[in-house]
Amino acid sequence: MTADRERAATPEDLARLFVERANADDAEGIAALYEPDAVLGYPVGEVTVGREAIQALFEKVVTMMPPQRVEEPLPTLFHGDLALTATRPADGTGGRAQVARRQADGTWLRILDRPE
Repeated sequence: MTADRERAATPEDLARLFVERANADDAEGIAALYEPDAVLGYPVGEVTVGREAIQALFEKVVTMMPPQRVEEPLPTLFHGDLALTATRPADGTGGRAQVARRQADGTWLRILDRPE
């Protein structure tokens, strides 16, 4: 993980950082938003496990993704060092939800992500 990238100070920062990195075609930067053993429910109907696999997946799809924008957030739920975040999809379909965990340095990384 590249040390000079902005890290998420809050769980809500993860959505903004994802959008910025996706729009920059930065698959490594997207993967850096996930814990090493994170689980991503994507592609639809499949599961991608681990930061390396998440990076490999986004290396294949990020350049084909339409421009991203930060979507309307729903209130974040906290339980200790865990946070459940969700957004209302801009296309009005489905729902997006993520579980993030506070790291030892106080920043946040995703551990579970259901983007669709």
